[in-house]
Amino acid sequence: MDLNGNLEVNIDDLSKLAFKGFMADEEAGRLYELAKDAARFGPCLEIGSYCGRSAAYLGTGCREAGGVLFSVDHHQGSEEQQPGQEYYDPDLLDPATGRINTFPLFCRTILELSLQDTVIPIVARSEVVARFWQTPLSLIFIDGGHAFETVFSDYSAWVSHLKPGGYLIIHDIFPDPAKGGQAPYCVYNMALASGLFFELPMVQTLGVLQRAPAGSLTDESKTRWGRLQT
Repeated sequence: MDLNGNLEVNIDDLSKLAFKGFMADEEAGRLYELAKDAARFGPCLEIGSYCGRSAAYLGTGCREAGGVLFSVDHHQGSEEQQPGQEYYDPDLLDPATGRINTFPLFCRTILELSLQDTVIPIVARSEVVARFWQTPLSLIFIDGGHAFETVFSDYSAWVSHLKPGGYLIIHDIFPDPAKGGQAPYCVYNMALASGLFFELPMVQTLGVLQRAPAGSLTDESKTRWGRLQT
């Protein structure tokens, strides 16, 4: 525990705690591993904090590596979390405003896990923050809204800030449209088709790409060049 009596957890502790959220344990564990590796080389960033489950795993990895996580979310809920929608949770409705507000629960999660010196919340829309961002990032995790315009905006606004060797992670990748929405899968494939990324093994619905070092040729870049030579 820290001086305030809050838990200083490790990865084994996290798996025993209950969080609001929609991420599988195996996916969350992979976030921890990637953050622990990436945070040695620069700050990490997540888009879409919700109530803090992903920030807990990413933040724990960052803390163990001596790094930080910037957590960007407007905290008003994504499209599918609004009243009447599939993932609406009445516990998150602010009676004073009649709107979704996930920020109090997010703050409570970060405080209880003693991550307040590691996880830096930014309450704003990601494209607004990206417009003024200047610090290179070692990891970007996209898990905000799931409409195509939202996912593509998050990707296009932030990808230029990812360092060579850094990780681009996109949640809710469903190759089969019968199992889930296609926007994250479409943007994931657009990133792969750019020729800038190596594809790493997927963990359930967690797509993981690694930015190629400067001057390196990915399989996609070689394929596209080969087509021009035939």
